[in-house]
Amino acid sequence: MKNTLGLTFFPAFDWYLSPGHPERQERLLYTRDQLEEEGLFDCEEIKEYRPRLAEIHDLQRVHVGVPSIARLITPAHLTSAGGCLVAADAVMQKEVKRSFALVRPPGHHAMRVVHGIRGFCTINIETIMVEYLRTKYGINKVAVVDTDVHHGDGSQDVFYHDPNTLYISFHQDGRTLYPGTGFPDEAGSPGAWGTTINLPLLPTTGDEGLHRLFDGLIAPMLEDFQPDIIINSAGQDNHFSDPLANMQITAQGYARLADKLKADIAVLEGGYSVESALPYVNTGIILAMAGLDYSRVVEPDLSELRPQDVRCNQRVDELIKQSGEIYFNRAKMQKAMMDKCNGVWTRKKHIYYDEEGIREEQIETIRYCSCGGYFTLKTAAEGTRFGDQSAFIVCLPRQACKKCRDKAHDEALKEKKTQKWMYVLIQDIATGEIETV
Repeated sequence: MKNTLGLTFFPAFDWYLSPGHPERQERLLYTRDQLEEEGLFDCEEIKEYRPRLAEIHDLQRVHVGVPSIARLITPAHLTSAGGCLVAADAVMQKEVKRSFALVRPPGHHAMRVVHGIRGFCTINIETIMVEYLRTKYGINKVAVVDTDVHHGDGSQDVFYHDPNTLYISFHQDGRTLYPGTGFPDEAGSPGAWGTTINLPLLPTTGDEGLHRLFDGLIAPMLEDFQPDIIINSAGQDNHFSDPLANMQITAQGYARLADKLKADIAVLEGGYSVESALPYVNTGIILAMAGLDYSRVVEPDLSELRPQDVRCNQRVDELIKQSGEIYFNRAKMQKAMMDKCNGVWTRKKHIYYDEEGIREEQIETIRYCSCGGYFTLKTAAEGTRFGDQSAFIVCLPRQACKKCRDKAHDEALKEKKTQKWMYVLIQDIATGEIETV
């Protein structure tokens, strides 16, 4: 294969949250300048692709927007998601061995239900790509390794009931950083327990701790899970110069991680050290993914790198033990939890949209069946751009049997008659159709 790596760029010049916001237009410009300066676009191993617009049904395989996802997004969101789909097509059609979508707006804080913007995210571009891969190419088992410094609470939410997706997130401990979640006991609902793996690292964790964790836990889990495809949710704000966090990873640390992970597709997430980190981290990752020498990639301000706290490796070793037990004993725990819940499992969530001040209360209920079952979401949100909103949502997984589909429709009709909800909606994940009851 002549072209080893496909690159899809979308800097979204016309989209930003506010003047001076960390998620700003020039985030990718310094990276592109660096790649052009290094002559990487002239390498025969690298091929550049143009993004395209995703379709609304691509988004609706993952999201239920209230009142609708179309009213909550901009063309930039469709292009960012579409850039990921282009990256997926390039790999699946064997035009390249791997792909990296360097796109914005980012996505991993966007949950299944969307009322607005949270954590700079409105739609979850990685999860949209996963469902696209399953729909178009029949992909089944997927591993997503989230390397952003913030816990990917949106991706976790989308994959929480899915035993065929192994979602691994390492991040700065949520007690010290937004969104305040991502602890080992958040490991999945009963039928998917142990396929959500959260690895909260202490501030100042550096290359040593990161690779100790990868070698001691992440690599063995991936080897055991045997995914059909590996996706890197490639946040780069673990870098020591990032203004929003307190980690100490270098460009070399990221590049070596990309080399070991060998992700089929990487999708850019966070990273807000626009000049000091992103050009070098992205260059290192691109070289590693393309199978080229990355050993000379060095950022200019290494003098600012702080030593890793001695307690960081202790935390890493604790996580290797604790999360290893969760993952490798998951079948036994799933059986015990399924027996205990007696076919129905419920959780309550309070969700805050930091960009818009929206407060959401949500009750999620999954009803199990031999097919996997279906789940419902009761959501009420205060302070959205459309005023206070409420909805009862039925979510039909792609493998849902006829009996579950009939029960789900009956439940939606019953809730409609109560007149408690502004909207009663049915999401068909297989088709991306949202039915209004």
